[in-house]
Amino acid sequence: MSHSSLGHLECSRTGERYDADVVQGVSAAGVPLLARYDLELAGRSMTREALAGRTPTLWRYHEVLPVRDPAAVVSLGEGMTPLLTLARYGARIGVPRLLMKDEGLIPTGTFKARGAAVGVSRAAELGVTGVAMPTNGNAGAAWAVYAARAGLRCLIAMPLAAPAITRTECVAAGAELLLVDGLIGDAATVVNALVRERGGYQEVSTLKEPYRLEGKKTMGYEIAEQLGWRVPDVILYPAGGGVGLIGIWKALLEMRELGLIGEKLPRLVAVQATGCAPIVEAFHAGAEVSTPFPDAHTVAFGITVPKALGDFLVLRAVRETGGTAIAVSDDALLAELRQLAADEGTFICPEGAACMAAARELRETGFIAEGDTVVVLNTGTGLKYPETVEVAATVVG
Repeated sequence: MSHSSLGHLECSRTGERYDADVVQGVSAAGVPLLARYDLELAGRSMTREALAGRTPTLWRYHEVLPVRDPAAVVSLGEGMTPLLTLARYGARIGVPRLLMKDEGLIPTGTFKARGAAVGVSRAAELGVTGVAMPTNGNAGAAWAVYAARAGLRCLIAMPLAAPAITRTECVAAGAELLLVDGLIGDAATVVNALVRERGGYQEVSTLKEPYRLEGKKTMGYEIAEQLGWRVPDVILYPAGGGVGLIGIWKALLEMRELGLIGEKLPRLVAVQATGCAPIVEAFHAGAEVSTPFPDAHTVAFGITVPKALGDFLVLRAVRETGGTAIAVSDDALLAELRQLAADEGTFICPEGAACMAAARELRETGFIAEGDTVVVLNTGTGLKYPETVEVAATVVG
Protein backbone atom coordinates (compact mmCIF):
# COMPACT_ATOMS: atom_id res chain seq x y z
CA MET A 1 0.00 0.00 0.00
CA SER A 2 1.17 3.53 -0.78
CA HIS A 3 2.72 5.52 2.05
CA SER A 4 0.52 8.44 1.02
CA SER A 5 -3.01 8.69 -0.34
CA LEU A 6 -2.10 11.88 -2.25
CA GLY A 7 -4.28 12.23 -5.31
CA HIS A 8 -3.87 15.61 -6.99
CA LEU A 9 -3.35 19.30 -6.44
CA GLU A 10 -6.23 21.75 -6.65
CA CYS A 11 -6.38 25.49 -7.33
CA SER A 12 -7.64 27.09 -4.13
CA ARG A 13 -9.79 29.54 -6.11
CA THR A 14 -11.08 27.70 -9.19
CA GLY A 15 -10.83 24.03 -8.19
CA GLU A 16 -8.81 23.23 -11.31
CA ARG A 17 -6.75 20.02 -10.93
CA TYR A 18 -2.98 19.79 -11.25
CA ASP A 19 -0.58 16.84 -11.37
CA ALA A 20 0.89 16.22 -7.91
CA ASP A 21 3.81 14.20 -9.23
CA VAL A 22 5.62 17.03 -10.98
CA VAL A 23 7.10 20.16 -9.36
CA GLN A 24 4.40 22.81 -9.06
CA GLY A 25 4.25 26.40 -7.86
CA VAL A 26 1.03 28.40 -7.79
CA SER A 27 -2.00 27.79 -10.01
CA ALA A 28 -2.68 29.49 -13.33
CA ALA A 29 -4.86 31.89 -11.34
CA GLY A 30 -1.78 32.89 -9.33
CA VAL A 31 -3.08 31.46 -6.04
CA PRO A 32 -1.96 28.55 -3.82
CA LEU A 33 -2.41 24.92 -4.81
CA LEU A 34 -3.89 22.59 -2.19
CA ALA A 35 -3.00 18.90 -1.87
CA ARG A 36 -6.01 16.59 -2.06
CA TYR A 37 -6.05 12.98 -0.84
CA ASP A 38 -8.09 9.85 -1.33
CA LEU A 39 -9.55 10.06 2.16
CA GLU A 40 -11.58 6.87 1.74
CA LEU A 41 -8.32 5.01 1.13
CA ALA A 42 -6.54 6.86 3.95
CA GLY A 43 -9.32 6.07 6.39
CA ARG A 44 -8.84 2.32 6.02
CA SER A 45 -5.53 2.46 7.89
CA MET A 46 -5.63 5.85 9.59
CA THR A 47 -7.89 4.96 12.50
CA ARG A 48 -7.72 6.26 16.05
CA GLU A 49 -6.55 2.84 17.22
CA ALA A 50 -3.82 2.56 14.59
CA LEU A 51 -2.55 6.08 15.26
CA ALA A 52 -2.23 5.40 18.98
CA GLY A 53 0.59 2.93 18.33
CA ARG A 54 2.63 5.00 15.91
CA THR A 55 5.89 6.90 16.42
CA PRO A 56 5.21 10.31 18.04
CA THR A 57 6.26 12.54 15.13
CA LEU A 58 4.18 14.35 12.56
CA TRP A 59 4.90 11.51 10.12
CA ARG A 60 2.40 9.35 12.07
CA TYR A 61 -0.21 10.92 9.75
CA HIS A 62 1.57 9.69 6.63
CA GLU A 63 -1.61 8.78 4.76
CA VAL A 64 -2.52 12.48 4.56
CA LEU A 65 1.01 13.73 3.89
CA PRO A 66 2.40 14.02 0.35
CA VAL A 67 5.59 11.92 0.54
CA ARG A 68 4.87 8.69 -1.35
CA ASP A 69 8.01 6.72 -0.46
CA PRO A 70 8.83 6.31 3.27
CA ALA A 71 12.51 6.28 2.32
CA ALA A 72 12.16 9.85 1.01
CA VAL A 73 11.20 11.28 4.41
CA VAL A 74 13.70 13.86 5.71
CA SER A 75 13.25 14.16 9.45
CA LEU A 76 14.82 15.48 12.63
CA GLY A 77 12.08 14.06 14.86
CA GLU A 78 9.63 16.95 14.40
CA GLY A 79 6.07 16.91 15.70
CA MET A 80 3.98 15.85 18.70
CA THR A 81 4.85 18.97 20.66
CA PRO A 82 3.21 19.24 24.08
CA LEU A 83 -0.25 20.67 24.70
CA LEU A 84 0.33 22.40 28.04
CA THR A 85 -2.28 23.44 30.59
CA LEU A 86 -1.87 27.04 31.72
CA ALA A 87 -3.88 26.92 34.94
CA ARG A 88 -2.31 29.86 36.79
CA TYR A 89 -2.10 32.20 33.80
CA GLY A 90 -5.49 31.05 32.49
CA ALA A 91 -7.11 31.89 35.82
CA ARG A 92 -5.45 35.30 35.73
CA ILE A 93 -7.05 36.22 32.39
CA GLY A 94 -10.37 34.49 33.06
CA VAL A 95 -9.84 31.49 30.78
CA PRO A 96 -9.42 28.55 33.19
CA ARG A 97 -9.41 25.96 30.39
CA LEU A 98 -6.50 27.56 28.53
CA LEU A 99 -4.01 25.31 26.73
CA MET A 100 -0.87 26.10 24.76
CA LYS A 101 0.48 24.08 21.86
CA ASP A 102 4.19 24.72 22.42
CA GLU A 103 6.09 24.66 19.13
CA GLY A 104 9.20 26.01 20.81
CA LEU A 105 10.30 22.43 21.50
CA ILE A 106 10.52 21.38 17.85
CA PRO A 107 13.77 21.20 15.79
CA THR A 108 15.08 24.73 15.00
CA GLY A 109 12.87 26.05 17.82
CA THR A 110 9.81 27.05 15.79
CA PHE A 111 6.84 25.49 14.02
CA LYS A 112 8.52 26.32 10.71
CA ALA A 113 10.28 22.95 11.02
CA ARG A 114 6.98 21.20 10.21
CA GLY A 115 6.62 22.88 6.85
CA ALA A 116 10.30 22.50 6.07
CA ALA A 117 10.35 18.78 6.87
CA VAL A 118 7.44 17.98 4.58
CA GLY A 119 8.29 20.56 1.90
CA VAL A 120 11.93 19.48 1.62
CA SER A 121 11.03 15.78 1.69
CA ARG A 122 8.58 16.15 -1.17
CA ALA A 123 10.86 18.46 -3.15
CA ALA A 124 13.72 15.97 -2.94
CA GLU A 125 11.37 13.11 -3.85
CA LEU A 126 10.37 15.02 -7.00
CA GLY A 127 14.01 15.56 -8.00
CA VAL A 128 14.52 19.16 -6.87
CA THR A 129 18.20 19.90 -6.18
CA GLY A 130 17.96 23.41 -4.71
CA VAL A 131 15.43 25.53 -2.83
CA ALA A 132 15.23 29.32 -2.53
CA MET A 133 13.04 31.56 -0.40
CA PRO A 134 12.53 34.95 1.22
CA THR A 135 11.90 34.80 4.94
CA ASN A 136 11.37 36.82 8.10
CA GLY A 137 13.99 34.53 9.65
CA ASN A 138 12.64 31.36 11.19
CA ALA A 139 11.31 29.73 8.02
CA GLY A 140 14.65 30.31 6.32
CA ALA A 141 16.50 28.77 9.23
CA ALA A 142 14.26 25.71 9.16
CA TRP A 143 14.46 25.20 5.40
CA ALA A 144 18.24 25.66 5.48
CA VAL A 145 18.59 22.94 8.12
CA TYR A 146 16.30 20.46 6.39
CA ALA A 147 17.82 21.20 2.98
CA ALA A 148 21.22 20.37 4.45
CA ARG A 149 19.87 17.10 5.83
CA ALA A 150 18.44 16.24 2.40
CA GLY A 151 21.59 17.27 0.53
CA LEU A 152 19.92 20.17 -1.32
CA ARG A 153 21.36 23.59 -2.10
CA CYS A 154 19.63 26.44 -0.30
CA LEU A 155 19.37 30.17 -1.05
CA ILE A 156 17.85 32.41 1.65
CA ALA A 157 17.12 36.15 1.65
CA MET A 158 15.91 37.89 4.80
CA PRO A 159 15.48 41.46 6.06
CA LEU A 160 18.37 43.00 7.96
CA ALA A 161 16.05 43.33 10.96
CA ALA A 162 15.35 39.59 11.17
CA PRO A 163 16.38 37.86 14.42
CA ALA A 164 20.17 37.46 14.45
CA ILE A 165 20.05 33.81 15.51
CA THR A 166 18.25 32.88 12.29
CA ARG A 167 21.17 34.21 10.26
CA THR A 168 23.50 31.98 12.24
CA GLU A 169 21.30 28.93 11.68
CA CYS A 170 21.29 29.49 7.91
CA VAL A 171 25.05 29.94 7.69
CA ALA A 172 25.76 26.99 9.98
CA ALA A 173 23.65 24.78 7.71
CA GLY A 174 25.62 25.86 4.66
CA ALA A 175 22.93 27.99 3.02
CA GLU A 176 23.73 31.01 0.88
CA LEU A 177 22.39 33.95 2.90
CA LEU A 178 21.47 37.39 1.55
CA LEU A 179 20.48 40.27 3.84
CA VAL A 180 18.07 42.85 2.43
CA ASP A 181 17.49 46.38 3.69
CA GLY A 182 13.69 46.20 3.68
CA LEU A 183 10.76 43.90 4.46
CA ILE A 184 9.99 40.33 3.38
CA GLY A 185 8.49 41.60 0.12
CA ASP A 186 11.82 43.19 -0.76
CA ALA A 187 13.57 39.92 0.05
CA ALA A 188 11.13 38.15 -2.29
CA THR A 189 12.09 40.48 -5.12
CA VAL A 190 15.75 39.57 -4.65
CA VAL A 191 15.02 35.83 -4.54
CA ASN A 192 12.78 35.92 -7.61
CA ALA A 193 15.43 37.68 -9.65
CA LEU A 194 18.18 35.25 -8.60
CA VAL A 195 16.05 32.18 -9.27
CA ARG A 196 15.34 33.43 -12.81
CA GLU A 197 18.97 34.37 -13.37
CA ARG A 198 20.61 31.20 -12.04
CA GLY A 199 18.07 28.46 -12.61
CA GLY A 200 18.19 25.15 -10.77
CA TYR A 201 16.22 26.29 -7.73
CA GLN A 202 12.60 25.78 -6.75
CA GLU A 203 11.13 28.87 -5.12
CA VAL A 204 9.52 27.72 -1.87
CA SER A 205 8.25 30.96 -0.38
CA THR A 206 5.01 30.95 1.59
CA LEU A 207 2.24 29.13 -0.32
CA LYS A 208 4.17 29.27 -3.61
CA GLU A 209 4.70 25.54 -3.30
CA PRO A 210 1.95 23.26 -1.98
CA TYR A 211 3.65 21.14 0.67
CA ARG A 212 4.78 23.50 3.45
CA LEU A 213 1.07 23.78 4.24
CA GLU A 214 0.82 19.99 4.61
CA GLY A 215 3.48 19.98 7.30
CA LYS A 216 1.84 22.85 9.16
CA LYS A 217 -1.59 21.18 9.13
CA THR A 218 -0.28 18.42 11.39
CA MET A 219 -0.66 20.85 14.29
CA GLY A 220 -4.40 20.46 13.82
CA TYR A 221 -4.20 16.67 13.81
CA GLU A 222 -2.07 16.69 16.94
CA ILE A 223 -4.36 19.04 18.86
CA ALA A 224 -7.37 16.82 18.18
CA GLU A 225 -5.49 13.62 19.04
CA GLN A 226 -4.05 15.11 22.23
CA LEU A 227 -7.56 16.09 23.31
CA GLY A 228 -8.84 12.55 22.82
CA TRP A 229 -10.20 13.33 19.35
CA ARG A 230 -12.26 16.23 20.62
CA VAL A 231 -11.76 19.76 19.33
CA PRO A 232 -11.42 22.88 21.49
CA ASP A 233 -13.91 25.72 21.32
CA VAL A 234 -11.35 28.26 20.13
CA ILE A 235 -7.89 28.15 18.51
CA LEU A 236 -5.80 31.33 18.36
CA TYR A 237 -3.02 31.54 15.79
CA PRO A 238 -0.54 34.38 14.99
CA ALA A 239 -1.14 35.08 11.31
CA GLY A 240 1.54 36.55 9.08
CA GLY A 241 1.41 34.46 5.92
CA GLY A 242 -1.26 32.46 7.73
CA VAL A 243 -0.10 29.03 6.56
CA GLY A 244 -0.55 27.41 9.97
CA LEU A 245 -4.11 28.68 10.36
CA ILE A 246 -5.02 27.56 6.83
CA GLY A 247 -3.35 24.22 7.58
CA ILE A 248 -5.24 23.69 10.84
CA TRP A 249 -8.51 24.47 9.03
CA LYS A 250 -7.59 21.99 6.28
CA ALA A 251 -6.74 19.35 8.89
CA LEU A 252 -10.08 19.87 10.65
CA LEU A 253 -12.01 19.37 7.42
CA GLU A 254 -9.98 16.25 6.59
CA MET A 255 -10.42 14.80 10.07
CA ARG A 256 -14.15 15.39 9.90
CA GLU A 257 -14.36 13.54 6.58
CA LEU A 258 -12.19 10.74 7.97
CA GLY A 259 -14.52 10.39 10.95
CA LEU A 260 -11.76 11.14 13.44
CA ILE A 261 -13.72 14.09 14.87
CA GLY A 262 -17.38 15.08 14.90
CA GLU A 263 -19.13 17.85 12.98
CA LYS A 264 -18.24 20.66 15.39
CA LEU A 265 -15.24 22.81 14.45
CA PRO A 266 -13.39 25.24 16.72
CA ARG A 267 -13.67 28.97 16.11
CA LEU A 268 -10.42 30.01 14.48
CA VAL A 269 -8.89 33.35 15.43
CA ALA A 270 -6.29 35.16 13.32
CA VAL A 271 -4.07 37.29 15.56
CA GLN A 272 -1.94 40.14 14.23
CA ALA A 273 -0.11 43.14 15.65
CA THR A 274 -1.51 46.66 15.36
CA GLY A 275 1.68 47.61 13.49
CA CYS A 276 0.89 45.11 10.72
CA ALA A 277 -2.76 44.04 10.57
CA PRO A 278 -3.89 43.65 6.94
CA ILE A 279 -6.00 40.53 7.58
CA VAL A 280 -7.68 42.07 10.64
CA GLU A 281 -8.61 45.16 8.64
CA ALA A 282 -9.97 43.04 5.77
CA PHE A 283 -11.98 40.87 8.16
CA HIS A 284 -13.71 43.80 9.82
CA ALA A 285 -14.28 45.51 6.45
CA GLY A 286 -16.01 42.39 5.13
CA ALA A 287 -13.45 42.12 2.34
CA GLU A 288 -12.42 38.84 0.68
CA VAL A 289 -8.76 39.87 0.37
CA SER A 290 -6.52 42.28 2.23
CA THR A 291 -4.76 45.38 0.97
CA PRO A 292 -1.04 45.94 1.58
CA PHE A 293 -0.45 47.36 5.06
CA PRO A 294 1.59 50.59 4.99
CA ASP A 295 4.72 51.10 7.11
CA ALA A 296 4.49 47.62 8.63
CA HIS A 297 6.45 47.17 11.85
CA THR A 298 6.10 45.11 15.04
CA VAL A 299 8.34 43.41 17.57
CA ALA A 300 6.55 40.20 16.56
CA PHE A 301 8.75 40.05 13.48
CA GLY A 302 7.42 36.72 12.22
CA ILE A 303 4.01 38.24 11.51
CA THR A 304 5.32 41.34 9.73
CA VAL A 305 3.70 40.40 6.42
CA PRO A 306 2.06 43.44 4.78
CA LYS A 307 0.20 41.33 2.19
CA ALA A 308 -0.18 37.54 2.34
CA LEU A 309 -0.66 35.44 -0.80
CA GLY A 310 -3.14 33.24 1.06
CA ASP A 311 -5.04 36.05 2.80
CA PHE A 312 -8.34 35.02 1.22
CA LEU A 313 -7.93 31.50 2.63
CA VAL A 314 -7.22 32.85 6.12
CA LEU A 315 -10.32 35.03 5.93
CA ARG A 316 -12.41 32.12 4.67
CA ALA A 317 -11.18 29.84 7.48
CA VAL A 318 -11.98 32.43 10.13
CA ARG A 319 -15.43 33.23 8.77
CA GLU A 320 -16.53 29.69 8.03
CA THR A 321 -15.73 28.58 11.58
CA GLY A 322 -17.41 31.55 13.26
CA GLY A 323 -14.06 32.94 14.34
CA THR A 324 -12.62 36.43 14.28
CA ALA A 325 -9.48 38.46 13.61
CA ILE A 326 -7.87 40.72 16.19
CA ALA A 327 -4.81 42.96 16.43
CA VAL A 328 -2.89 43.63 19.64
CA SER A 329 -0.24 46.22 20.44
CA ASP A 330 3.44 45.48 20.95
CA ASP A 331 3.18 46.78 24.51
CA ALA A 332 0.32 44.37 25.23
CA LEU A 333 2.04 41.30 23.78
CA LEU A 334 5.33 42.03 25.54
CA ALA A 335 3.49 42.37 28.84
CA GLU A 336 1.82 38.99 28.32
CA LEU A 337 5.15 37.41 27.34
CA ARG A 338 6.62 38.42 30.70
CA GLN A 339 3.50 37.52 32.67
CA LEU A 340 3.21 34.06 31.13
CA ALA A 341 6.86 33.29 31.82
CA ALA A 342 6.48 34.39 35.44
CA ASP A 343 3.25 32.43 35.93
CA GLU A 344 4.09 29.24 34.05
CA GLY A 345 7.83 29.12 33.42
CA THR A 346 7.33 29.22 29.65
CA PHE A 347 9.39 31.74 27.70
CA ILE A 348 7.57 32.06 24.38
CA CYS A 349 8.08 34.01 21.17
CA PRO A 350 6.43 37.42 20.66
CA GLU A 351 4.10 35.96 18.03
CA GLY A 352 2.79 33.44 20.57
CA ALA A 353 2.55 36.22 23.15
CA ALA A 354 0.34 38.15 20.73
CA CYS A 355 -2.12 35.27 20.98
CA MET A 356 -2.06 35.47 24.77
CA ALA A 357 -2.85 39.18 24.62
CA ALA A 358 -5.64 38.40 22.17
CA ALA A 359 -7.06 35.71 24.46
CA ARG A 360 -7.19 38.23 27.31
CA GLU A 361 -8.96 40.81 25.13
CA LEU A 362 -11.41 38.31 23.66
CA ARG A 363 -12.33 37.10 27.14
CA GLU A 364 -13.02 40.68 28.15
CA THR A 365 -15.29 41.24 25.13
CA GLY A 366 -17.10 37.93 25.66
CA PHE A 367 -16.02 36.25 22.42
CA ILE A 368 -14.33 33.68 24.67
CA ALA A 369 -16.61 32.39 27.42
CA GLU A 370 -15.34 31.31 30.83
CA GLY A 371 -16.11 27.66 30.13
CA ASP A 372 -14.49 27.53 26.69
CA THR A 373 -11.57 25.23 26.01
CA VAL A 374 -9.07 27.51 24.29
CA VAL A 375 -5.85 26.50 22.52
CA VAL A 376 -3.17 29.10 21.81
CA LEU A 377 -0.43 28.34 19.30
CA ASN A 378 2.99 29.37 20.56
CA THR A 379 4.92 29.18 17.33
CA GLY A 380 8.44 29.31 18.74
CA THR A 381 10.80 29.53 21.67
CA GLY A 382 11.48 32.87 23.30
CA LEU A 383 15.17 32.00 23.32
CA LYS A 384 15.32 33.16 19.69
CA TYR A 385 14.13 36.63 20.76
CA PRO A 386 16.30 37.59 23.78
CA GLU A 387 15.77 41.30 23.03
CA THR A 388 12.11 41.03 24.10
CA VAL A 389 13.13 40.98 27.76
CA GLU A 390 15.20 43.76 29.26
CA VAL A 391 17.52 42.31 31.88
CA ALA A 392 17.98 44.47 34.95
CA ALA A 393 19.95 42.44 37.50
CA THR A 394 21.98 43.42 40.53
CA VAL A 395 25.71 42.82 40.20
CA VAL A 396 27.16 41.41 43.41
CA GLY A 397 30.60 40.29 44.55
